[in-house]
Amino acid sequence: MADNYDYDVLIIGSGPGGYVAAIRAAQLGLKTACAESRETLGGTCLNVGCIPSKAMLHASEYFDAAANGSMAKLGVEVTPRLNLPAMHAQRLDAVKQLTGGIAFLFKKNKVDWKKGFATFQDAHTVKVGDETVTAKTVVIATGSSVTPLPGVEVDNAKGVVVDSTGALELASVPKKMVVIGGGVIGLELGSVWRRLGAEVICVEFLDQILPGMDGDVRKEANKIFKKQGIELRLSTKVTGVTVKGKKATLTLEPAAGGASETLEADCVLVSIGRRPNTEGLGLDKIGLETNKRGQIEVDGEFRTSVEGVRAIGDVIPGPMLAHKAEDEGLAVAEWIAGQTGIVNHAVIPSVVYTMPEIAGVGLTEEQANETGAKIKIGKFPMLANSRAKTNHEPDGFVKVIAEAETDRVLGVWIIATVAGTMIAEAALAMEFGATSEDIAYTCHAHPTHSEALKEAAMGVQGKPIHI
Repeated sequence: MADNYDYDVLIIGSGPGGYVAAIRAAQLGLKTACAESRETLGGTCLNVGCIPSKAMLHASEYFDAAANGSMAKLGVEVTPRLNLPAMHAQRLDAVKQLTGGIAFLFKKNKVDWKKGFATFQDAHTVKVGDETVTAKTVVIATGSSVTPLPGVEVDNAKGVVVDSTGALELASVPKKMVVIGGGVIGLELGSVWRRLGAEVICVEFLDQILPGMDGDVRKEANKIFKKQGIELRLSTKVTGVTVKGKKATLTLEPAAGGASETLEADCVLVSIGRRPNTEGLGLDKIGLETNKRGQIEVDGEFRTSVEGVRAIGDVIPGPMLAHKAEDEGLAVAEWIAGQTGIVNHAVIPSVVYTMPEIAGVGLTEEQANETGAKIKIGKFPMLANSRAKTNHEPDGFVKVIAEAETDRVLGVWIIATVAGTMIAEAALAMEFGATSEDIAYTCHAHPTHSEALKEAAMGVQGKPIHI
């Protein structure tokens, strides 16, 4: 062991970034430990985030398809009955299997799990619960938590004002749910309960939902959610929430100022974003400061300003995405082991797992225009895609943004039932510096949703076939 440390690497946090970093470090021959205070591994993503929300989204889609008549159009006539406890049970089972899988992988790769909350004593010494552990390199991978809304108290146990964790645990379908925030998490969880029978109102401070996504995508998503029965209250801010018994009363006013109004709900979901988990780590003891957003600044090898301490995932600048953290987990382990870790932060896809799904990678049209480069755009509607047509999935489109002079693909944006899967092809193409012509002249299987990407790429040159 180098310099008589207990470990070569200690990872703080076992989320997607942390557990991947720990496993990769161990694979590379480094003696590795991972500190985690939860009873199970996997962080927010596996326990109360990505995984359980997808379990509920998937199950609610089946219920909605049976209830709204779309299955009947396919010749399958059923009268559904909601068994919410069973729906929750399958969610919990998925979480149990996946978090247990991480524990198995730790044992397989000889990663020591140090159970407890970790606090720095110095740059190479960390107290984990009642144990003190030393490591040559410490990696902070503590993830993020829900951003609170000032003046609004979340109490998941009561089920009236909840955050994303509480919204997964509701014991009954609320008659009326108000979602505060028109971002990814709010729209996903709002969609779950809308499909199961709740009246859902989404209140967003900005003039459009899904901030940061391509403008065409945001406009189309707005139309789709409205068609699905989600009421969108845009350019509106929540100034207060009071709870009386099992009811909540929200006070709203226009974002630009003006007369206030009240809105009553059975459940309020506070979903205005996430913030880095850095409190309680003892960063002051090692002289490590955070930036104005509470993030830890790092260099290209994920080194912080403190020698021997690195950071990855949601605690550093960049999108708070599990797959971004995973790639950084691989890379930081490889840097520590003396190899070259690679993460192309310009090609990280983002996905909204609503129905249809919404996905994008690279630049939006607005961002591309801001660079000053001349661009060409190809769009293809899913309505004209044969597989989407036969599946009765007409909503959405594929949009390819390419640099006019070189034809290099700058961004791809998709609304389709399987957009989250389709976007991987676009990301791979961009990783290899592909042109729209490269995608257009790559043979795509027929009939598939992915043919819409081929057609959109052909549209960049003004020559799509099926529109």
